[in-house]
Amino acid sequence: MRRLTVALLLGLTATAALAQRGPADRQRYQGCIEQTRSAPAKAVETANAWRAAGGGLPARHCLAMAYLAQERFAPAAVALEQAARAAEAERDPSAADLWGQAGNAALLAGDTVKAHGYLSSALAGAGGDPVRRGQLLIDRARASVELARLGDARADLDQAVKLVPQEPVAWLLSASLARRQGQLARAATDVAQAATLAPNDPDVRLEQGNVAGAQGDADAARGHWQAAAKVAPESPAGQAAAKALAAN
Repeated sequence: MRRLTVALLLGLTATAALAQRGPADRQRYQGCIEQTRSAPAKAVETANAWRAAGGGLPARHCLAMAYLAQERFAPAAVALEQAARAAEAERDPSAADLWGQAGNAALLAGDTVKAHGYLSSALAGAGGDPVRRGQLLIDRARASVELARLGDARADLDQAVKLVPQEPVAWLLSASLARRQGQLARAATDVAQAATLAPNDPDVRLEQGNVAGAQGDADAARGHWQAAAKVAPESPAGQAAAKALAAN
């Protein structure tokens, strides 16, 4: 899931911010982004020089992407926070998206307190689009779980599964939280829904095994763990499934 989050962040561009810029800034931004893929360390220098020269949001966003390309998540989160604040000051419509990106970068950096705050800011400005809000609620729920704010996580996930019912991650996280809270019937229902949407996802198969194990169905648990370990043996989910098999 970590690799997927990084890939998604790297695939994002400051499209809303660029919409208000001239052709020269757009071209410069695209060149900077291309450099983050080929020479990310050099792109940090390029983006910082552009930012110092008044590059504004596109320069800050490119700087963040350069840090992300190097998996320097903490400075990426800071750069995105600065971009989000600048966007708010300029009443730029990209502010909510930038806060959301900052939140995900902070989660990757392990700073869940900042991540929760950033994602709350994103939700405050996200408008009514159900997909946008649903994804942000999922991300904030992840931060809430890390902060042991399980009631807040449950509230966000209950909203998320209504807003984005075709998103398997929402059901997976809901199942995991329900299992953690001892609500095994809810956990089984939600992980089954996740499996319907993403039957070969190793994280889903791992959680199916965890739920079955918690319910006392050892045979079903082993079957799901074996599937997770087989489909993605090198992934964190596959490795966790292998450990569960060894222990059971």
